[in-house]
Amino acid sequence: MSAFKKLDDLGDVTGKVALVRVDLNLPMQDGAVTDDTRVRAAAPTILELAGKGAKVLLLAHFGRPKGERVSTQSLSMVVDCLQQVLGKEVMFVPEIAGPVVAQSIGILRAGDIAVLENTRFWKGEEKNDPELVKAIAANGDFYVNDAFSAAHRAHASTEGLAHVLPAYAGRSMQSELEALEKALGKPERPVAAVVGGAKVSSKLDVLTHLVTQVDHLIIGGGMANTFLAARGVDVGKSLCEHDLAATAEAILDKADASGCTVHLPYDVVVSKEFAANPPSVRTCNVHEVAADEMILDVGPQAVEALGDVLKTCKTLVWNGPLGAFEMAPFDQATVALARTAAALTAEGSLVSVAGGGDTVAALNHAGVSADFSYISTAGGAFLEWMEGKELPGVKALEA
Repeated sequence: MSAFKKLDDLGDVTGKVALVRVDLNLPMQDGAVTDDTRVRAAAPTILELAGKGAKVLLLAHFGRPKGERVSTQSLSMVVDCLQQVLGKEVMFVPEIAGPVVAQSIGILRAGDIAVLENTRFWKGEEKNDPELVKAIAANGDFYVNDAFSAAHRAHASTEGLAHVLPAYAGRSMQSELEALEKALGKPERPVAAVVGGAKVSSKLDVLTHLVTQVDHLIIGGGMANTFLAARGVDVGKSLCEHDLAATAEAILDKADASGCTVHLPYDVVVSKEFAANPPSVRTCNVHEVAADEMILDVGPQAVEALGDVLKTCKTLVWNGPLGAFEMAPFDQATVALARTAAALTAEGSLVSVAGGGDTVAALNHAGVSADFSYISTAGGAFLEWMEGKELPGVKALEA
């Protein structure tokens, strides 16, 4: 990863206009924000710039209005939440460019904050239209991107502006990029990756890339069944993509060629029904799964062995649960391995980076989120980074 400019590289910004791209795509219910995590992630950057005397204009998208003004997707809905988290008054501006924005800037004093309307109300946003970029940039002195979660999109507000204004990474973006660099850019070896989730098809590129990057690849969730089936194991009624057997074999061959050890479960937790605490639940060897049973979690012996693998590693990247963690008792493998990783991180022997929606939920469920080195709340951007893809919003910030 090349060097990028940070807020530390800014000179005097008193009275200057900062166009700051943040993630305000917040979950709502009955017109109120139900989770302010993304606002709290952006707060340090917003408050630092305001504290230095800049006029801070926030740019963000909300939902998928597809270039139309949709009243239920106006960013005016998040102003209350912003004011609560920031502890400051926030002005709402119903445009993103033009004279209305210019007038609003005239009203703002140094250190004041405003949020502009949903960038996706304009068709040019998702097309990265140079005319829209120019129009937005006309009202700003410099650009700060603090939305890693939108960095895999080359939109006007996430990528275009970085080419026409002096561009900097915000604090949240900076910590994300530094954590990712430690995890897969220039990691301390050995490196382990945990990849779970339902389907191999959704993470083909991740798996194919990771076997060339890591020393140990731990595969869990429904996707482990596809690999087991490819190896000739009868997985009964388990979720399994049998048509991907050849693909799974190819990934295993590539791992062998790259010197990456792939860990598949050898004991598993099975049940005849997918329900919480079903009477038919039992633990068995992978070769003993009955025709009417499904694999729903990794077994305790395999988890213990995986814990021993982590003890030999210096770096861990985690994406996806090991089993159907939303339902007891199929959460036990994920919880146990997550706690081992957290303990190793706490004692300083492991750098642990996790990301993706299900992963965040699983680690919260295990009660270890605070103990991982870094947890990314980005979904698509984190996955594309794990696939080894260049993220346009990050690339544009490179100095």
